[in-house]
Amino acid sequence: MTATFFIPNVNIMGSGAVAEAIASIKPYNFKKALIVTDAVLNKLGVVAGVQKTMTDNGMDSVVFDGAQPNPTVGNVVAGLKLLKDNNCDFVVSLGGGSPHDCAKGIALVAANGGSIKDYEGVDQSPKPQLPLVAINTTAGTASEMTRFCIITDEERHVKMAIVDRHTTPILSVNDTDLMVGMPKGLTAATGMDALTHAIEAYVSTAATPITDACALKAMELISGNLRAAVANGKDMVAREAMAYAEFLAGMAFNNASLGYVHAMAHQLGGFYDLPHGVCNAVLLPHVEEFNSSVSAARLKDCAKAMGVDVVGLSDVDGAKACITAIKTLSKDIGIPAGLAELGMKDEDVTKLSENALKDACGLTNPRPASLLEIEAIFRAAA
Repeated sequence: MTATFFIPNVNIMGSGAVAEAIASIKPYNFKKALIVTDAVLNKLGVVAGVQKTMTDNGMDSVVFDGAQPNPTVGNVVAGLKLLKDNNCDFVVSLGGGSPHDCAKGIALVAANGGSIKDYEGVDQSPKPQLPLVAINTTAGTASEMTRFCIITDEERHVKMAIVDRHTTPILSVNDTDLMVGMPKGLTAATGMDALTHAIEAYVSTAATPITDACALKAMELISGNLRAAVANGKDMVAREAMAYAEFLAGMAFNNASLGYVHAMAHQLGGFYDLPHGVCNAVLLPHVEEFNSSVSAARLKDCAKAMGVDVVGLSDVDGAKACITAIKTLSKDIGIPAGLAELGMKDEDVTKLSENALKDACGLTNPRPASLLEIEAIFRAAA
């Protein structure tokens, strides 16, 4: 069996990384960037700071700050129009997963034509997107360095999973200085998103020794630092550890893919416009309980990586310890207890489950599920 490992050509991390990254792309001779971001970062002046650094390095830019928390087909269309109207020759995404995914959608359609809907699924595009530089401000999604692009189709109320090697940015930037201002809720949600990436990649049917190493180290760093990062956003040791953790988890799932947690969370996001990381955190222990009949030994490894003493435990008990550790971490950082609290309605469960089974992320879940089984997981997580 062969394995392919995807990652951006260059990845710059640490305090002051933005300035170094923008200076490093000068040899590309880019003229004008479309900066894709959200309205909050624009209002806070973060975008203006990046624009100044770009100007100092001879690059012009125009800002599209319309990326919604769950970016939509409409966001992609609007951003693409601005890109074309201003003759931009590359794209810069600035923010968390939402601006990165929106930027990927814009860049992919700019190069390939058609609609972003045409590229739902795995490797549906014929050629690489317009060059994308992804500057990350959260420690969770890892979209700044992956080939995953999640866009909400407003008409179907479905989050489309676009998994395409051509959406990989040419450069990813994780500047911890930009992460200090993240509020507690966002720090918690994005951190649990990263943990979900690591655990789903580790139990995935496409896992390899490379992805295993990345996933286990990510779990260790998240378990040891997420509580501190939530408690004190200015704890730079915890912030840096979480930045490395989310990147490691990204390397893991970018190559081993994911499972039913993400397939199901995407539907909740598309249907109710809910925060992705929170949906993942609530679903994660319930999906892994379902998986434990075939993945107990692997989940025991996850428990050990999360700091649980598993010496003397059977695989089954080790898996239970992992699920308990996930629930405890979620509770400690203020994640809601269930999906009903987030607004999920029981009458929607069948439709959510049908859509989840069509999501590309579910293809590598270790235990295949029926429609009734997915419905049961949704209801158990309620």
